[in-house]
Amino acid sequence: MNQTVNPSRLFLASCLALITTAFSFSIRAGILPQLGTEFGLTAEQLGFINSMWFLGFPIAMIVGGLVYNTVGPKIIMNVAFVCHSLGILLTIFAGGYSTLLISTLFIGIGNGCTEAACNPMIADMYTGTTMNKMLNRFHMWFPGGIVVGSLISLAMTKMGMSWQTQVGIIMIPTLIYAFLFWGQAFPKAKVEGAMSLSENFKAMINPLYLFIFACMAITAISEFGPQQWTALILSKSGAEPLLILALVTGLMAVGRYFGGPIIHRLDQTGVLLGGAVFATIGIYLFSTQTGAMAYVAAIFFAVGVCYFWPTMIGFVAERIPLSGALGMSIVGGVGMFSTSIWQPIIGGWIDSARVEKAASGLSGDALELAAGQATLLRMTTFPIILIVAFTLLWFWMRNRKAGHVDESVVLEQPQL
Repeated sequence: MNQTVNPSRLFLASCLALITTAFSFSIRAGILPQLGTEFGLTAEQLGFINSMWFLGFPIAMIVGGLVYNTVGPKIIMNVAFVCHSLGILLTIFAGGYSTLLISTLFIGIGNGCTEAACNPMIADMYTGTTMNKMLNRFHMWFPGGIVVGSLISLAMTKMGMSWQTQVGIIMIPTLIYAFLFWGQAFPKAKVEGAMSLSENFKAMINPLYLFIFACMAITAISEFGPQQWTALILSKSGAEPLLILALVTGLMAVGRYFGGPIIHRLDQTGVLLGGAVFATIGIYLFSTQTGAMAYVAAIFFAVGVCYFWPTMIGFVAERIPLSGALGMSIVGGVGMFSTSIWQPIIGGWIDSARVEKAASGLSGDALELAAGQATLLRMTTFPIILIVAFTLLWFWMRNRKAGHVDESVVLEQPQL
């Protein structure tokens, strides 16, 4: 018996799955200092634990993209549920460093399955400007979920509740999205040729796709680098780190909700270039300001990174539609793989900055603040590179009609 696709329910379930991803990001960021203290871990070791979250993500996204046309989003989301559940339970009962690495990897795989299934599914349910709007509203729930997760983690920490209890909260949206997806029909690919892996690979081997592929590696670490280390780096800045994280992600959620008209008016390339400029200013302010000014830095940073992820995915879906689910998954995967690689490196930067600042006579809170700010200053390199890259992209696309020949293939398809 053929079922009718219910876009509203599928979209809601996708949002809950992304909230699960967001909770795993923000709550883990909030408990990072507790994990370091309880298990006697260095910043570099904490970086490796973080990297497992980002490593599992691209593995699942790439594999999910390869099998999406064969197995469909339903099976991929079933795998996501199993991995999320295993990761949460293994984290709660972790006995040390090795268990935390494995459990975080499972959670990362669940998160990657969510992206691999939901991005192309949403692109197949909506078309043109509506697709961009709905992709932004879907991705709104990553920062939106981080806001909620950060505030939950902060409140539970203030009440003296254990980090294990905080991790258990992630199970709530996990169970809800599993229920919403249960028994639903899923959409088919709407772009002719997008179901063929050979056509996907052909579409991906062109300068525009390869350029976006390279840029995604840098946009991802520009966004996730400062965010993931907020609690540790800004803990002695005079501002509440989890409130900084909540402010950043709250502004991102609002921006993404209203992102459709903004991207339509400024064009994707203009949005990306403007984001790189604001991100640079925001990270630089984080590296030089303390107290109330840290919240001002958060505003600049949020405006900068707000549209990076959904716009990059939307760019691929709209401008290179024949790359299909695989193209979107590969781009998202390289972003997370890049972030995975950089996590222990950033942790090493913090450790080395502590040694350097300690040698200059600093200690205690002053040492932690100086080391954190020095690390953030090094992170400004990422968005500075993007300013150059997206300026080139803007000139590249300026005289090229949006979507070129491929976009007409998308826009001619009926909306579900």
